[in-house]
Amino acid sequence: MIRPLILAAALTAGVASASEDIADKYPGSMLYDKPVEIVPGVFSAIGATAPPTYENSGHNNNLSFIVTGDGVVVINGGAAYGLARALHDEIRQITDQPVKLVFNENGQGHAVLGNSYWAEQGVPIVAHEDAARVVEETGGTILEGMKRYNVDKAEGTRIQIPTETFSDEHIVEMGDFRIEARYLGPAHSPGDIVIWLPRQSLVIAGDMAFHERMLPIFPDTDTAAWIETWDSEFEALNATYVIPGHGHPTNMDQVRRYTRDYLIYLRARIGEHLDAGGDLSDAYYVDQSPYRHLDTFEELATKNAGRVYEQMEFE
Repeated sequence: MIRPLILAAALTAGVASASEDIADKYPGSMLYDKPVEIVPGVFSAIGATAPPTYENSGHNNNLSFIVTGDGVVVINGGAAYGLARALHDEIRQITDQPVKLVFNENGQGHAVLGNSYWAEQGVPIVAHEDAARVVEETGGTILEGMKRYNVDKAEGTRIQIPTETFSDEHIVEMGDFRIEARYLGPAHSPGDIVIWLPRQSLVIAGDMAFHERMLPIFPDTDTAAWIETWDSEFEALNATYVIPGHGHPTNMDQVRRYTRDYLIYLRARIGEHLDAGGDLSDAYYVDQSPYRHLDTFEELATKNAGRVYEQMEFE
């Protein structure tokens, strides 16, 4: 369990330490690290703040679960069948309560490829309708990408579409918890949802929020809409605790600084570049030095700049 002093430090720190060079923290498991208790009943296995690799088994996002007193709710299917099974092994060490529900935070591989394991256990899998559509339309491609890096660790993984979908919210009262799965609006990728626990003032934010690693901007990421969703919906939660999609638990100030403020900063730099008549080839190199310390900066900064340029050119 995270002791209050440690949790307080994580919530108030300028930037929690994270490095792509840190070796696997839990070599006896496919999990990158062992689950920790964030607040009573809410656990998360914090993934590597790095691209998915064979060494981290694709566990480069946070796999969370809630021990409600009347069953367990899992957030994210995991990047492979074996990774989902490894998470279930850890859950069984913590509680004898059965897993009753799985949420997919979006349609990306690390959220959905482990669905096949959970489906074998007879567990319902819930996702936003847009995320389910992504899995249905591109699941084969996502699976092949995972097999390339995970090789034998991909064994048993097949595409399993979420068994239930929703458009706005899916609310569950289970044991001591009110669990609100909410679609707040366009953000990082189609069908991004957050899991809001109002009694705990805790949000499992998924890819709505980043802070230790640079956020990736995909071809279908609408950065202007992401900022609008943040300002109109995500801030309104006024969460005390934030479990982001990647990286350690933190607070709203930190994820605001490295998500919303980064998007605004990058759009401002690209806007200046466009106003000066700059082209795409130079847009890749606009100044992003205030964010150079973030993990995955080298992999993502230039791509992000290019994609924002392509968006803003026609706004």
